[in-house]
Amino acid sequence: MSERQLSDNIANLLARVSRAVEKYQRNADEVTVLAVSKTRPAGTVRAAAQLGLRAFGENYLQEALEKMVDLADLDLQWHFIGPIQSNKTRAIAEHFHWVHSVDRLKVARRLSEQRPSHLPPLQLCLQVNISGEPSKAGVDLDELPALAAAVAGLPNITLRGLMTIPAPCDDPARQRAPFAALREAMAALPLAGLDTLSMGMSGDFEAAIAEGATLIRVGTDIFGARG
Repeated sequence: MSERQLSDNIANLLARVSRAVEKYQRNADEVTVLAVSKTRPAGTVRAAAQLGLRAFGENYLQEALEKMVDLADLDLQWHFIGPIQSNKTRAIAEHFHWVHSVDRLKVARRLSEQRPSHLPPLQLCLQVNISGEPSKAGVDLDELPALAAAVAGLPNITLRGLMTIPAPCDDPARQRAPFAALREAMAALPLAGLDTLSMGMSGDFEAAIAEGATLIRVGTDIFGARG
């Protein structure tokens, strides 16, 4: 992708975000674009950073660690958004600022224990299987309160909120229902400090903004379709 195309894509995305924020009476500083940079080369991430993006989401640990080395001169915020295997928790705890995909207490405990003491607390979201899909990761809604309470008590991490990837839907009106359910689930948790709803991707982020998203995870609309 050319830098001109990348620049146009980012400008178009930010304009759409701005329109959605205005339409749904949100504050502009409440919604952060998380650029999903998995499989994208470090040079493309650098170009996106030079165009104003700061937060980048990665699914694949080794690929992400290599980019971090290549881009160490930049002040970037790295978010791990992929499935977490127990043998990967140490590297995630040591190198990322945020983790969005925690759905088991065992994983949260490992991240807590393995977060280096000289770093700020690791910022965590719990992944919720909001659509109840058997093939999809995430804690079920009925198990969420117990998991959230347990994770909130762990040291070296800060539980910030919830993340979800709902079942695909092309109808903008119907897209809002699972996002509303996640917002209501977070509001029902008797925990202080929860302020993050990581929800919405290229095909549905306007609906997510309508229902309170604070982090939208956008890849295709920034970097184009993966080949």
